[in-house]
Amino acid sequence: MTDTGPTGKHAAAAGARPGPKTQEDREEREGREEGGRDAARTALLEAFGGFWGMVETTVPGLVFVVSYTVDRDLKVSAVAALAVSLVLALVRLARRQTLKHAFGGVFGVAFGAFFAMMSGNAKDFYLPGMLYTLGLAAAYVVSAIARYPLIGLMLGPVLRENLSWRTRNPGRFRAYTKATWAWGIILLVKSAILFPLYLWGDVTELGWVKVALGVPPFLLAVYLTWIFLAKAPPPIDVIAEMEAEERAEEERAAAAAAEPPR
Repeated sequence: MTDTGPTGKHAAAAGARPGPKTQEDREEREGREEGGRDAARTALLEAFGGFWGMVETTVPGLVFVVSYTVDRDLKVSAVAALAVSLVLALVRLARRQTLKHAFGGVFGVAFGAFFAMMSGNAKDFYLPGMLYTLGLAAAYVVSAIARYPLIGLMLGPVLRENLSWRTRNPGRFRAYTKATWAWGIILLVKSAILFPLYLWGDVTELGWVKVALGVPPFLLAVYLTWIFLAKAPPPIDVIAEMEAEERAEEERAAAAAAEPPR
């Protein structure tokens, strides 16, 4: 006879419920989460150029403003800044690092030098970079409003999750949206400081303030992005899922081919 008393019910319920997670399960989960955070940190640094990206963003402008402050020679200052930018690109090449950020820096400095020498106004050296920052801020804001946050589009492929965060991982979708808003607002504030100086300040004021606003806003945006992603669920590795499905399909095909004909 089946035991239907309290003891039997409790035993059945205990058998139906999964037991508590073992220490190994917790350690494995924590390891995956820590690996996801490490991957996010590495992806952030790579996506935005890392230490050398900050150097390439800051040093040419610093060289320009120092040179122009000393001798007020627009051509010499522009050529010096461009030369430094080229040297930094060569350093990247010698270190066998990606050149996409270096080329971006070289072209940015070259456009600035061209604008300044064509107009004869030293402040125009900074104008292309300022317009780029304003456009990038607008792109972040628009992408967040459109529910395709730019940070997610940039980091998704690097973290092997592609666009799975939009449909399968709502926690990461929220984190990417918050991070995108953070970048957009920070860059808008930076633009709100620089453009009045461009219109009404002198070139040395604009130059020194632009140099001062080169690295700190970038570090703040990266830090906030890291905080948002560290608190989010780990990414779904859709590449691994596709690879596993391909292997399973190959195994099914091999098993079907090995069956004797009927």
